[in-house]
Amino acid sequence: MTTDLLLGLLVFALVSSMTPGPNNMMLLSSGLTFGFRRTIPHMLGVAIGHPAMVLAIGFGLGAVFERVPAAYTVLKIAGALYMLYLAWRIATSGEVKAREGDARPLSFLQAALFQWVNPKGVVMAVTVVSLYTVRENYTPTLLIAALAFLVTNLLAVTTWTAFGSVLQRFLSDPRAVRWFNIVMAVLLVLSLIPMLWTRG
Repeated sequence: MTTDLLLGLLVFALVSSMTPGPNNMMLLSSGLTFGFRRTIPHMLGVAIGHPAMVLAIGFGLGAVFERVPAAYTVLKIAGALYMLYLAWRIATSGEVKAREGDARPLSFLQAALFQWVNPKGVVMAVTVVSLYTVRENYTPTLLIAALAFLVTNLLAVTTWTAFGSVLQRFLSDPRAVRWFNIVMAVLLVLSLIPMLWTRG
């Protein structure tokens, strides 16, 4: 992998990981509602689950999308429905009550599996495999791409969750927390719009 290609990969991974999207909106809300420590499994599920998906797509599942375009459409619809469910969960999570209530943050496995129905994450994975791997040196460059996302995802999930947990100090009023979570839920739903308008 050339220096220019590596630099492009790192910029793409950093920007796409740090910008608002379903994962980051959910982590921000979880950091506020449950705190940083309780959100760690969710954070790790995102940070590790997405690079794992990059590898899976790179080692063969991408070919399925090319041969059976309907598979991507089904995945897109399933992802949209699941994200609407998650938006409802966020909007109704209410005050910071997780320490003794029934509400709980996503587990590691739930967050990792969510990557497969997260439209932004799937598009990122397909893009990085198609643009930032070298055919003559495919496996090493695919591993480098997955590693780049692991590093940038760790930075992103830590930043967004920490920001949410810091907000606990300023949003002590349960009504403020509820309205904040409603706004996050609306943003999560709005993040579906670009995905629903893309072809495939």
